[in-house]
Amino acid sequence: KKKPEISTTIEAFMGDMVHQSLEDLYKRKKFQQRIAKASLIKFFRNLWAKNYSSDILIVKEDQGLTENNYRKMGEKFLLDYFERMKPFEEFTILGLETQDRMTLPDGNQWHVRIDKLGCDNDGNYFVCDYKTNARMKDQEEADQDRQLAMYSIWVKDKFKDAKSVKLVWHMLAFDKDAISERTDEQLEKLQNEIVEKIKEIENAKEFPGVKLVDEFAETKKNLSELNKKEDELKEKLIVYAKQFGIDIVYGSNMKTSVKEIEKVVLPEDKKELINFLKENGMWDEISMINFMGFQSRILKGQLDEVKDKVEIVKDFRLSLSKRKDTGDE
Repeated sequence: KKKPEISTTIEAFMGDMVHQSLEDLYKRKKFQQRIAKASLIKFFRNLWAKNYSSDILIVKEDQGLTENNYRKMGEKFLLDYFERMKPFEEFTILGLETQDRMTLPDGNQWHVRIDKLGCDNDGNYFVCDYKTNARMKDQEEADQDRQLAMYSIWVKDKFKDAKSVKLVWHMLAFDKDAISERTDEQLEKLQNEIVEKIKEIENAKEFPGVKLVDEFAETKKNLSELNKKEDELKEKLIVYAKQFGIDIVYGSNMKTSVKEIEKVVLPEDKKELINFLKENGMWDEISMINFMGFQSRILKGQLDEVKDKVEIVKDFRLSLSKRKDTGDE
């Protein structure tokens, strides 16, 4: 598994878990399944447990905040929303996590992604966005928002009976909604501004984005070379540690632990493995688990029936830390 260059923050992770839980809630409602606060929170907790990993960044850890604090926050957001919105019949749900592309007048594409799309019997459409932000969106900010406003154009194009399109931000941390609406004139002006901005960016030579892309490309090139060098050094450290039968190699100010571990290697063609998991009723649960969680369960002997579908190999984990005997702070 390729390690992400930037760790997911706990705020982003919590927001994603809340989004998925609300999506499941409305799906259950759509199929006339029983919905209750207890089942919503159970789904959220299970989803959290299966996807949480130690590399998720808790920025405010130095303020005493832990994973548990954020999980409880997510639970409160869901409970407050449940109480306010039950029995969830505010309008007819047309789509959840709707994704599409909208063609602009200049031929460019605008990505449409709507958390919850609905309509009532009076031709009012609702574009809803869940927000777990710690700051409330005020009316001025809502009225100036471009993203959801552009979605209004897509809605009016797709649904000709739309008399109005309400833009709704469910501000879950405050148990309130921010609501805005645009006139046809405002939407036409906004779309023209977007087209002009795209044209400006495409034609720019000195635009900051050009310099950023050039610098990004150079950095990626350097990273590739450094990663190659890192792999070479890791291999040499492993050989050195095995040669002398040690698990810690000391440098001038730092030390590296060299620990032999087991890891699971998935087959290149994963179709057979996925079909096996589906046929044996394990796919629904496993598909929500990140690879590290999947690997952990195999190595703990919790998925013995899957072992012959993957390869378990020896690997090494190298950890760099400060020497305690150098006197440096």
